[in-house]
Amino acid sequence: MNADVNEGDGADSISEGADRYNVPALERGLRLLCEFDRTTRTLSAPELARRFKLPRSTVFRLLSTLENMGFVERTESGRDYRLGVAVLRLGFEYLASLELTELGTPVLNRLAEELGLAANLVVRDGRSIVYVAKVVPSAQPFRSAVSVGTRLPAHATVLGRVLLGDLTLPQLRELYPEPVLEAFSEGTPHTTAELFDLVQVDRAKGYASGEGFFETNISTVAAPIHDRMGHLVAALGVTIPAGHIDGAAMERLERRVKADADEISSLLGHKPQGSAGRVIPLPLHKR
Repeated sequence: MNADVNEGDGADSISEGADRYNVPALERGLRLLCEFDRTTRTLSAPELARRFKLPRSTVFRLLSTLENMGFVERTESGRDYRLGVAVLRLGFEYLASLELTELGTPVLNRLAEELGLAANLVVRDGRSIVYVAKVVPSAQPFRSAVSVGTRLPAHATVLGRVLLGDLTLPQLRELYPEPVLEAFSEGTPHTTAELFDLVQVDRAKGYASGEGFFETNISTVAAPIHDRMGHLVAALGVTIPAGHIDGAAMERLERRVKADADEISSLLGHKPQGSAGRVIPLPLHKR
């Protein structure tokens, strides 16, 4: 072994080694599936060929394979494609395999029934939050449009603020390089620096709450969930169909949601450091 090889060379070698094991056709097929979403429900083979700058024959073969396996299906016109039921099956199998949902759902059920409010488990996927479990109490007349699988912008939601709590300011700026963040309400932070300050306040408290932060007349209380390694893996939240909540009532909700989030963390093997699991805030970075 050459002892003069530096760390950078080693990292490059590992990266190149990992690339050698990629299967281009499989990668293309998976990327093709990712082109479909709730706003782009159908796509044609020519459109996909243009997006990927691939020959149409290659795209047709990929689509044919995915269609045979049930991951895409043709629309009534026969020209366009949409996601198939096999994608849904994979999604449900993923949720069923999550230790988080298996251990957290009983806590979620109890929280929803005792408070009479919708309770959710949410994870972060890049700049979005994704609902992986949701319980609505039978006695609650309020029905939200949010369901399992719903994606919302992390920077503009209370749950998202909780899930961004493990990022430093440089990491947050890498995730949000734009000078002005997209606004969804008056409460949406305008810049990454404003978002970072909000996240740090929430992190220091150990929970977050907001009245009409994302949707008018809907309030949210959320708290972080950590795994056995101390990693921030999810957030527990309750949705309140009210634009304003009495201060004392809000404090009770905040304490309860934080306690239940801590319980799920404990079930995942998390052991908080220090007495009472006090959270040590990250140092503020100069702007």
